Amino acid sequence: MQLKVSILRRPLAALALAAGLCGPLAAQGLFSPAITVNDDVITNFELEQRIQFLTLLRAPGDPVEQARKGLIDERLRMQAVSKTDIAITPEQVDAGINEFAQRTQLSGAELLKALAEGGVEPQTMRDFVRVGLAWREYAGRNFLDSARPTRAEIDRAIARDSSTTGVSVLLSEIIIPVTPETLQDAEALALEISTIRSYDAFAAAARQYSAASTRDIGGRLNWLPLTNLPPALRPVILALKPGETSSPIPLPNAIAVFQMRGTQETAGKPASYSKIDYAMYYINGGRSPEALALAQSLRERVDRCDDLYGIAKGQPVTALDRVQEAPGQIPRDVALELAKLDDGEVSTNLTRNNGQTLVFLMMCGRTSQENAELSRDDVANALTQNRVSELADAYIAKLRNEARIVEQ
Repeated sequence: MQLKVSILRRPLAALALAAGLCGPLAAQGLFSPAITVNDDVITNFELEQRIQFLTLLRAPGDPVEQARKGLIDERLRMQAVSKTDIAITPEQVDAGINEFAQRTQLSGAELLKALAEGGVEPQTMRDFVRVGLAWREYAGRNFLDSARPTRAEIDRAIARDSSTTGVSVLLSEIIIPVTPETLQDAEALALEISTIRSYDAFAAAARQYSAASTRDIGGRLNWLPLTNLPPALRPVILALKPGETSSPIPLPNAIAVFQMRGTQETAGKPASYSKIDYAMYYINGGRSPEALALAQSLRERVDRCDDLYGIAKGQPVTALDRVQEAPGQIPRDVALELAKLDDGEVSTNLTRNNGQTLVFLMMCGRTSQENAELSRDDVANALTQNRVSELADAYIAKLRNEARIVEQ
């Protein structure tokens, strides 16, 4: 099989893993306890497998530390599940692997084979998926009813975005570029980044992985009015508490992950918009030094969108797009960049044509609209998902504090 993702295209990884197991762990015994959680044992083999799994995914943070914490939490989850009648069938595990594999453009069987070529046993993936499915059902049974918001809570959440006050959000961003060859890498990496809850860890991941211009400052954005964001993303962002990180958000040619750093309310009714006017001038060469230098030169020469007509004169009509669209119709990656811009400001964070074309994106203007309103269902779902996650995390923290955990 010709693998589609470079991160798993590592025939030496299995040899490296085998070499590692011939060292200290071989003396300790592969199946000797590495950690005990109450009466459950995590073996050296399980720990090495999880470390290798995280290493192949290029997960942020120390893979040894993350592997230990993840396996401990999984034992605690399954100890809670064991007191119920929840049982995950092999067919459900296979379906879960196939669902995971869909994000990598591989079949379940191809994903297992790719992992095996990197030194990760299929059973390691099966166990990982089984725990996730069981915990999802457990959390739904035990926390869903408590997590559902009341009508008044939904009204208050909507009111924060529409009627009497404005809301601004302080976010950090990581934008991971995607090509067909790197899609699996990017999706796996974004999934791992979405588990970060530390500001410092998120900033470090931004410096290492983000393609946005904010990478050098840890992905930190300035305050943004919530209404500047794409409508579909507002409930997602509203649901985040400070320190929490969003799920991966697919964009054309990229995947985004956001971390909430703070919210603030402002007096008066927030602006909402019926149309956004913007321009995209396309520069050959992608993010090459030459293309970026040309973009910087243009930034210094143009003050408003109409100036771009003179820049594009004599070029094919496809060199410049001037667009007026409702916020919900704008491609998500463009909408996210426009959210950061005032009239006449420019972004050069986007590419097209599999990264071969740089987009010189300029905000031309916004047309105000009265009585914009978030979908009640979107707000309710976002609040519910956030609360289920919070309740489940709090319960695991309680179990961890009460557990007898011994590391060898």
